[in-house]
Amino acid sequence: MTARRKELGRFLRTLRERSPAPTGARRRRTPGLRREELAAQCGISATWYTWIEQGRAGGVSPDTLARLADALLVTDAERRYLWEIAGLGPQRLPRTVPQAPAEVVSVLAHIAAPAYCLGRYWDALAWNDEARELFPDWLGEGACERNLLDFVFSVPAARDFIVDWPERARRLVAEFAADAADLAADPRYDEMVVDLSARSVEFRDYWQRREVSFRDPALKSFRHPVRGLVVYEQTTFAPLVMRDLKLVILCRRSSG
Repeated sequence: MTARRKELGRFLRTLRERSPAPTGARRRRTPGLRREELAAQCGISATWYTWIEQGRAGGVSPDTLARLADALLVTDAERRYLWEIAGLGPQRLPRTVPQAPAEVVSVLAHIAAPAYCLGRYWDALAWNDEARELFPDWLGEGACERNLLDFVFSVPAARDFIVDWPERARRLVAEFAADAADLAADPRYDEMVVDLSARSVEFRDYWQRREVSFRDPALKSFRHPVRGLVVYEQTTFAPLVMRDLKLVILCRRSSG
């Protein structure tokens, strides 16, 4: 039994005991979830989870650890610590994406133009049907990259879909740099920049220029796979009490 396994078990127990008991559960002598309840939520056996918590299980898989982390509602720092003590530190941590508030989802449904909500790291948290139809490779069914930067720099179809891709991509990086100025010490921020720089020569080049720019209203042109060339005027709003969110609305303009 290694010290690393013991620490993983102790830390998981601490996280489990601070987690709220299931709704409707009777008053208990001990706080938090029971081992069997957590195991059931994660789709693993109670015996296997008990062994993990007791430091008797070797080789806990990234998938199992991710399910435990999600069920225990860990913070980014706690997730990173879990990966490190499990010996998975060098691997890329799975990114957790928050949910858009219900009121924002409701607003999107009532907007007739394409509209979507971006989170702190520019993940698409919610969007309306018009946005899904406009961005099939980003917001459509089966799309893999819900993060705007990942879509622009990692999805090959984006280069043809976005008119004047090099200039638009360069400006997007400058806008993200300005928006994320207060995230310099955030682990996920560093991880995103390192990962995108490794996967995209263009992103690395634009990032190294250290350009910054606000997301001003501007015309955006796209080559839609069905409708051909479409032009929109983009406007971005930040909810008064949820300033980390961005509500982006695209109003149709004539391409002529």
